[in-house]
Amino acid sequence: MKPERTKPGIPAGEDLLQALPAAVYTTDATGRITFYNDAAVALWGVRPELGQAEFCGSWKLYWPDGTPMRHDECPMALALREKRAIRGMEAIAERPDGSRVSFIPYPTPLFDASGELVGGVNMLIDITGRDRDDQSRKAAEQSARRLAAIVESSEDAILAKDLDGIITDWNQGAERLFGYTAEETIGRPVTILIPLERLDEEPAILARIRRGERIEHYETIRRRKDGSLIEISLTVSPVKDGNGRVVGASKIARDITERRRAEERQAMLLREMSHRVKNLFALSGAVITLSTRSAKSPEDLAEQVRNRLGSLARAHDLTLPDLKHEQAVTPTTLQALLRTVVSPYEEQGRDRVTTVGPEVTITGHAVTSLALLLHELATNAAKYGALSTPAGSLAVEWAVENGTLSLTWAERGGPSAGDGVGAEGFGTWLVDSTIKRQLQGQISRRWDTDGLTIEMSMPLDRLAG
Repeated sequence: MKPERTKPGIPAGEDLLQALPAAVYTTDATGRITFYNDAAVALWGVRPELGQAEFCGSWKLYWPDGTPMRHDECPMALALREKRAIRGMEAIAERPDGSRVSFIPYPTPLFDASGELVGGVNMLIDITGRDRDDQSRKAAEQSARRLAAIVESSEDAILAKDLDGIITDWNQGAERLFGYTAEETIGRPVTILIPLERLDEEPAILARIRRGERIEHYETIRRRKDGSLIEISLTVSPVKDGNGRVVGASKIARDITERRRAEERQAMLLREMSHRVKNLFALSGAVITLSTRSAKSPEDLAEQVRNRLGSLARAHDLTLPDLKHEQAVTPTTLQALLRTVVSPYEEQGRDRVTTVGPEVTITGHAVTSLALLLHELATNAAKYGALSTPAGSLAVEWAVENGTLSLTWAERGGPSAGDGVGAEGFGTWLVDSTIKRQLQGQISRRWDTDGLTIEMSMPLDRLAG
């Protein structure tokens, strides 16, 4: 379609201007539009009336910050007013349909041969797409910065490597977990973190990554800078370039040492609970059998069973920490602790259990530890040893020398047993663990023809805390 134009004085080169892909228009010296090409119509979204519309053919104008711009403030008006070409300005044109176009104008005044201003020509370059690209680029940069900040501040160890297994990125979480700084790791093979016996894991992981696979919650062991080993859970994801090709891998490593310890503690507690429940049932039967031997009437039997079960409950309570206080239980003495533990198995008129030794005070968590130890030994004696027979007896003797408590547990008159009988099982592990780990002591067992003898020693200061 032919553009509208004034009849006289149409600028020369109109066909050239019409052929330009950029928006071009002309004005007279007062700013009234005298010509525009089809590209200008496409940019403005409207056909202004020639000879009437002034300075710019757009419906509305705005400054780059979005505030309204009057047409007599536009770059073309400024060029005509100041009689100079205007460069470096930007503006926004709004079409009647509400859409907006960002553009750069190039208004230039025109003069006749005598130097008089006769009009102006303006070319408008649409930069809307460039703005979108800039905004997308800026958004991508901001997103990348946010992601980098998240990665760097993460408590988890995050690192990246190429397909040859060379470390390319390393965050502070990785430094805390493995002990290496980024300068010490970037550019080095990831195998510096892998124990020798696990080096075959890395080729298998890289093979899966090259296939584009993601590896989640892979539990393994890695080596720190100081040589210590650490249990971790790995999540490994492929890193792809713009063409979708796998170029490397990102790894998130999480320390699961505490979780494993908690699982082990939970398993141990469940085993101990099961062990204690079985012991209590067995001990209840032993208490009834013991009481039956000396009871004179059903009433007397009931009284003895009730008293002994009460004593057994009090002894069992000593093996449990006080959950309300930092201190395990009330301080006591070794003599008092022993008498409480063995009282359910004593008989009237007979010294079945003897305890001999100096006064030794026990405080803090040591009360629970030692009570657990002695309760387990008494339980085994009542189930399998000297306290399980009418003729059996128990003698406990101890002495203190050079800051060490030495204690002998001697069972006599019990069932005959071969060497090492009863040395295996959770109860034995519980006794040994209490002596060696909690009380930092030593223990040995000897099965003689006349009964079991247990020798124990522990630092005296371990009984005061």
